[in-house]
Amino acid sequence: MKRLLTALWAAALTAGGSEVPRRPAVSGQFYPADPRELLALVDGYLARAPASAPGELLALLVPHAGYEYSGRTAARAYGLLSPGRWDSVVVLGTGHYKEVEGAAIYPGPYGTPEGSVPYDEGLARELLKEPLFSLDPEAHLREHSVEVQVPFLRRRLGAFKLVAMVINTPDLEKARAIGRALAKAVRGRRALLVASSDLSHYPPALEARAVDQTTLEALATLDPDYFWLANRILLGRGIGGLDVAYCGQAAVAAVMVAAAGLGATEARVLELTNSGEAAPGHDSRVVGYAAVAFVRAGKKKPKAVFHLPEPEKQELLRLARRQISEYLATGTFLPVPLSANPRFNLPAAVFVTLRRRDGKLRGCVGSLEARESLAESVARNAVASAVADKRFPPLSAQELPEVRLSIDLLSRPAAVRGSSEIRPGDGVILERDGRVGVFLPQVWETLSDKQRFLEELCSQKAELPRECYKEPRTRLKVFTADYFEEKPSP
Repeated sequence: MKRLLTALWAAALTAGGSEVPRRPAVSGQFYPADPRELLALVDGYLARAPASAPGELLALLVPHAGYEYSGRTAARAYGLLSPGRWDSVVVLGTGHYKEVEGAAIYPGPYGTPEGSVPYDEGLARELLKEPLFSLDPEAHLREHSVEVQVPFLRRRLGAFKLVAMVINTPDLEKARAIGRALAKAVRGRRALLVASSDLSHYPPALEARAVDQTTLEALATLDPDYFWLANRILLGRGIGGLDVAYCGQAAVAAVMVAAAGLGATEARVLELTNSGEAAPGHDSRVVGYAAVAFVRAGKKKPKAVFHLPEPEKQELLRLARRQISEYLATGTFLPVPLSANPRFNLPAAVFVTLRRRDGKLRGCVGSLEARESLAESVARNAVASAVADKRFPPLSAQELPEVRLSIDLLSRPAAVRGSSEIRPGDGVILERDGRVGVFLPQVWETLSDKQRFLEELCSQKAELPRECYKEPRTRLKVFTADYFEEKPSP
């Protein structure tokens, strides 16, 4: 039925239906209904916006709230545009009113009070070759997420064609597939991609700032998996009032994938604010807004998630020691609040190690995959290292002053094809028949011979035959780790 409706709508367009534009749904609410007043407002915002992009501009992230709240922030992104640079714009809005399977395209011109933008039927036709794209005018009838972008685009670009779509899938793989299809369809065209999304809804302003800075840090990695995970972990923390971390998560992920496929090397944050800052006095329940430019600026380099300065490393070590001390004294685990430092809120996999003054191991527990924030992972694994490492009896409160703590902050593991690809200094994960063995990078300091390193990994850690690393069914992964330890007492 869906394909039949799409075919019928396409036939109507061919017969002249494309001359009927989509009517504005939120004029007089999200922005002025009077064309002159609307253009004057948009021009005022743009007059205070930047004039050049920090690199070759490939895509934008812009907010979609009422102009009094997010218009200034949107203008920070649209100020980078210049007439004649793009023939087409693809706007991925957030579908607020109708659940759609993939990406729902409006098949016709898009109207606002000052006029309508023509539909790029040729580009839409390319996208519709992929099954996740469909023509669905109903999904756009009440939707504001695309509509509020059109006046800005018209004012900056002049003549251009538009493909307007909405997306709201909870499936990252679908968002990723949409992004790949977008990159394929626009490659070689003078086309700009725009993701329309607000950020957090509706925590107090202080928490909103922390949440939004965290998700933007995740966005800057250009890794949709990490971005998706960061949002999920934030939502799982029970932050008061937080309904969503990114209301257009799927649209942002799709544009992130498309931009990276087109050569983006950076996601530059141009502005971050929220409705409480835009309308002072309303700080108890706010919505976050950001303007971001996806640009190609030099050679693409893998972006490390964490660049922790020494004071932040020592702060995490103090957190670990406080957690152990509290648990040994009371048997309770201290809650780890959302941090004002966004890096502490990002997903992270860590190991926490306890050593006696003579250097002998006293406990070591950690996680290989990020399942919680950096601060939460440090706190939980610190306590586990003290009382739950089965190789040792639980640490006593009297012993705590005599042990020294260290933390390994792990990178994401990468599979290798065999032991020949393992290099001294790599952390190594070995898996076979449901058994797992892990050696952190610093193990090389005591097992510098590669063969012995791998044999001990098999036998000591995975409890498998010593030469199991040579067998084809054994899976090997490597990772790096940022190691830091407590400074000795003076």
